[in-house]
Amino acid sequence: MSALWSAIVLDRPSIARSAFFPESAYLQLKAIENPAGDYESRLLHDYYMDIEAAHRLLGAGARSAELVRVEVPRSYAHWVPPEVCYNRDGYYETPNSRMIYRENGRLRSFGIASLISWRGVWYVVHLGAILRSADEGLVDAPSEGAGYAEPSSTC
Repeated sequence: MSALWSAIVLDRPSIARSAFFPESAYLQLKAIENPAGDYESRLLHDYYMDIEAAHRLLGAGARSAELVRVEVPRSYAHWVPPEVCYNRDGYYETPNSRMIYRENGRLRSFGIASLISWRGVWYVVHLGAILRSADEGLVDAPSEGAGYAEPSSTC
């Protein structure tokens, strides 16, 4: 999460690659035509746009913003079985975690749409939104204070 936070603060999406779901895992997981193309042109593209959108949310004070904590609602964690969401294999997923930060003395937050566990390590797979209607970066539920997570479906 520190790599993701640094990428947001510095507006350098590529430095958050280590926090993102690995391509090798995606290729193994997905039962779709051209998963490599989907990974690059949709998943990674959206992730980078969402990092840029989160940077814009922070505004002029981005470099002085401090990550306080990441809240992961353990009660939302669930098993996504094989053949659901066009997947070959199953995995654990947690929707709607929160990045809580302090900027100019004020506590603020925004969501992480979806985390996936792969071989015991949690990765961001969707930052701003799981589904989107336009090719633009999104920030999930920005809020004053810590905000709150609501349960949602996987895909």
